[in-house]
Amino acid sequence: MKLVAVTSCPTGIAHTYVAAEALEQAAIAAGHEIQVETQGAAGAEALDPAVIAAADAVIFAADVDVRDKDRFAGKPIVSGGVKRGINHAAEMVEEAVEKAQAAPASTAPAAMPAAPAGPKLGPGAKLRLWLMTGVSYMLPFVAAGGILIAIAFVFGGAEIATKVGGGEFEGVTYEAIANPTDILAQAGFWGVLFYIGGLAFSMLVPILAGFIAYGMADRMGIAPGVVGGLIAVAVGAGFLGGLVAGLLAGAIVMALKLIKANQAFQGIMRIVVIPLVSVFAVGFIMLVVVGKPIAEAQSWLTDWLAGLSGVNAVLLGLILGAMMGFDLGGPVNKVAYLFGVGALASGDFTVMAAVMAAGMVPPLGLALATVVRGKLFTQAERQSGKAAWLLGASFITEGAIPFAAADPLRVIPSTMVGGAVAGALSMAFDASLRAPHGGIWVIGLIGNPGGFLVAILAGTAATCLCAIALKTAWRSTATAADEAAMPVI
Repeated sequence: MKLVAVTSCPTGIAHTYVAAEALEQAAIAAGHEIQVETQGAAGAEALDPAVIAAADAVIFAADVDVRDKDRFAGKPIVSGGVKRGINHAAEMVEEAVEKAQAAPASTAPAAMPAAPAGPKLGPGAKLRLWLMTGVSYMLPFVAAGGILIAIAFVFGGAEIATKVGGGEFEGVTYEAIANPTDILAQAGFWGVLFYIGGLAFSMLVPILAGFIAYGMADRMGIAPGVVGGLIAVAVGAGFLGGLVAGLLAGAIVMALKLIKANQAFQGIMRIVVIPLVSVFAVGFIMLVVVGKPIAEAQSWLTDWLAGLSGVNAVLLGLILGAMMGFDLGGPVNKVAYLFGVGALASGDFTVMAAVMAAGMVPPLGLALATVVRGKLFTQAERQSGKAAWLLGASFITEGAIPFAAADPLRVIPSTMVGGAVAGALSMAFDASLRAPHGGIWVIGLIGNPGGFLVAILAGTAATCLCAIALKTAWRSTATAADEAAMPVI
């Protein structure tokens, strides 16, 4: 049987490729051929159309909208989240084979439907898919813009923002630079970095809103979504406003697409009427109806966050840290991460430090556990542990996925404990971070780097000890069999 598959996750860094490998191994083990297209952060190398045409069935293991799904029209489809592709790859392969065997013997191209019909998703699953699509497209702006701003602050000094945007700093008054082409001459190279980073960072909410709407209504959702996101920024509604704008834009476009027009007006509907009506409707609702209440809620949330100190701040770090370690790059992890990014955008740098410290700990703690008590892990897990050192150091929480996929009941509590310890200690030490990503490689951008490192080391140790304790108390048959096969040294 010939199969093709597409895997994708919000970040497109680790889940995407782990799922691809799992599906490949499962298909080969079952005696089938498979080719997988990974739609990751670096883009996708599309499957050859001839390979798709020859395929008997298609597998989607995706947490974001699969791009160009119409390529697979007419093929039996098996759909699921990327974690299903990781944890239940053999089951997905078996289901695809069953669907292929049950499909009609011939599928002429002329009879193909306009789009593949996969299993229907529930309302909660659909909402998650739409939100994760927006997050997926937003993350490159977060990483690039945030790190450029942070580098500008480190090398250009704390006054670089004032030099570019105007204002007073330590008794010196700066005029805002009105013409961006004058920034290099007036604020230097670091001023240019700050401006570019700020421009990229300013696109976070519009891109989030635009691609939430894209996930819901395809390309026609982008324009009203981006406009709604821009209005959310303009009225001070922030990320909450962007989420509402994206969902609103997608819903309006989906409703407009249900209007049946005759063939003569179909082109006008898509090119003129739907963009015109949807942009106006989203803009009007955001400006007149929902923008102000959301802005007030966002302001309250920002003020509450800014007022946290002492025990409350430590508790916040503990909660966010546990969320980072819960699903290792999944929706809960992303909620905590976006909370950190929102705090960063509002000028609170301590939350981002706690979030990043907690996100680094799961892979590092499990990598350490494979060194301290290697016999408690399978050979495959020990190999994954070697890569997990670099992934953890680079703030790629997904490096812990191979361990969690094989043993979730013991690994996930361990990563949550370690993340909670790291997040709480980072807040207790008042560590700060101006960059939204980078891991240990942006240590120069961290305030109180000593406290930050202590938080990471403590969280790593907590994850390691917890995993060893749970695995010692409750050992898996796979690990025991693997250990029995090891040579005695």
